[in-house]
Parts: sequence; structure tokens; C-alpha cells
Amino acid sequence: MNPADSPAPPAPRAVVLLSGGLDSATVLAIARHAGYACHALSVAYGQRHAAELAAAARVAAALGAVEHRVMHVDLAGIGGSALTDAAIAVPEESAPGIPVTYVPARNTLLLALALGWAEVLGSRDIFIGVNAVDYSGYPDCRPEFVQAFEGLARLATRAAVEGRPTRIHAPLQHLSKAAIVAEGRRLGVDYGITVSCYQADEAGRACGRCDACRLRRAGFAAAGVADPTRYRYDAHPSAGR
Repeated sequence: MNPADSPAPPAPRAVVLLSGGLDSATVLAIARHAGYACHALSVAYGQRHAAELAAAARVAAALGAVEHRVMHVDLAGIGGSALTDAAIAVPEESAPGIPVTYVPARNTLLLALALGWAEVLGSRDIFIGVNAVDYSGYPDCRPEFVQAFEGLARLATRAAVEGRPTRIHAPLQHLSKAAIVAEGRRLGVDYGITVSCYQADEAGRACGRCDACRLRRAGFAAAGVADPTRYRYDAHPSAGR
């Protein structure tokens, strides 16, 4: 057989954590562009903005994920966050410190689920869309956290002990929101199908006032890209409605 006629080796598998928002959609596009066969993982953890799960399904289909799974974890049973406890209001004004939208241990749990699935798939790569530039100050979005979890993964799985450690990829960590938007546009991401808002309604329409909405809107503006977000009101949220 002519070596040129030999079948190409299969693409390496990667687990991509996919929330359905702007950042995770960009990460999925980056992983696909890098040649990975992407297995998208979303987590229903009791979040009030559950519309993001429908958005994740749209994004996975649009960006060619091999499959998309939704796993369930009851973080609402723990509470302690405006995203999981209906008694805690989502703030609509910036304030110093870590905001009440921080979900205790969320990224630790999400990465643990991704790590388990990656080992079953025979994947050595996990992608996550954390960012430590234009972000809300969550401690589990920092580079130190990602590095520490990768170290934990080297100790926690049979695959790693047998010489196949898992890499944690966080390609957006040091990018501004505008740079993330620009990269996603280059890779063909349709941000109109994503949902970032912390209190999106059932149709996925954004409030325009929460921290996630403010960061997202500022990113499009700084990138010089029209904001495709669907808001609840006819007037743009910056108009003060």
C-alpha cells in the first residue's frame, strides 16, 4: 500500500466544558480548530439561568462536537450563590470583592466530572473557558487554580498513574473579552446562539444588567462587533431601562 493512501490517524479526543455562553463556545471552536474530536460536557447544577443548557446544545451542534452530554449535580442543595438560591438576588451593580454570583466549588466539580469522562473516553485533554482578565473575580477562574487541578489530575486517575496524564487547557485565561470575541469571530462562532446572562428568561433573553451581561456587552463594543445578544426589552439596556 502506498503510504499516501493510508488512512489518517483518528483525531485525539478532548472533553470540552460547555456552558452555552460566549467563552465556552469560543473554547469549543478553538479545540475543534486544533484538530480535536470534541466531546462537549454541560452540567445542570441547579442554575437559575437554565436557558444556557439549551444554548449549549445549539453551540455543540453548530460547532461540530462529536457528542454533547448533560450531567446533573445538585448545587442548589448547597446554595450560597445567587445562581443557585432563588432567595439571593443577582446583583445589577458592580461591587468590590467576589460577587454573590460565585458558586462554591463549581469549577472544581465541573473539572472533576470532565476528568472522569475523559478517562473513560481515553482522552488526555480537557478544555475549559475560564478567564482571569475580564471576569468577575471568581477564585476558581485563576491560572493557579487550573495548574493546581492539573496537578491533582496527575494523582487522581489510573490513566495518569499508568503514564497518560490529562492536560487542562484554558486558552482564554489571559485574553480580554474583546480578544475572545475577535478569536471566536475568526473561527466562525455565532454568538447569537449563546447565552451568558445570569438571569436569562426561558427564551434565553438577557437582562442586560448583571455582571455577565455587562462584561459581554463591553467585549463586543471593544472588539467593534455588533452585539447579537437578545435582550428582554426593546431598548438597549445601556439606555437605562
